[in-house]
Order: sequence, then C-alpha cells, then structure tokens
Amino acid sequence: MEISGADIVRALALLGAGLCTGIGAIGPGVGEGMVAAKAAEGVARQPEAVGIITRTMLIGQAVAESTGIYSLVVSLLLIFVA
Repeated sequence: MEISGADIVRALALLGAGLCTGIGAIGPGVGEGMVAAKAAEGVARQPEAVGIITRTMLIGQAVAESTGIYSLVVSLLLIFVA
C-alpha cells in the first residue's frame, strides 16, 4: 500500500480543520465568559438596569461568537473542498 500525494494533502487538510476549530473556539469562549462576568457585575451594581445590560450582553456575545462561526466555516471548507 502506497501513500500518494493526494492522501497527504487530505490528511493535512483534516489536521488543519481540527486545529482551526480548536484554536478558533478559544477566543469566543474567553470573550463570552468575560462579557457574561462583566454583565453579572453590572447587574449586581445596578439591578434596575438589568434589561439594558442583558440586551447589551447578548449583542456582545453574538459578536464574539461570529469569530467561532468563521473558524467553523473554514474547517468545513477544508474538510469538504480540499
């Protein structure tokens, strides 16, 4: 059984997809954790502003999650196209 160049390219594409997803999930995870922590701190300081703080927190988490979704798209491209 011989390993061809196409097999090596496929293996490296799958390795790259795994690394892309793994590393791409670190940023959103840390960012969303920090947003939630600061929102909880803000609600503790000003309980009457819970609606505004929650809305702002959700928008911030959606923006932070977009980078994770971009890494997922790149991973899927590496898996199914390369």
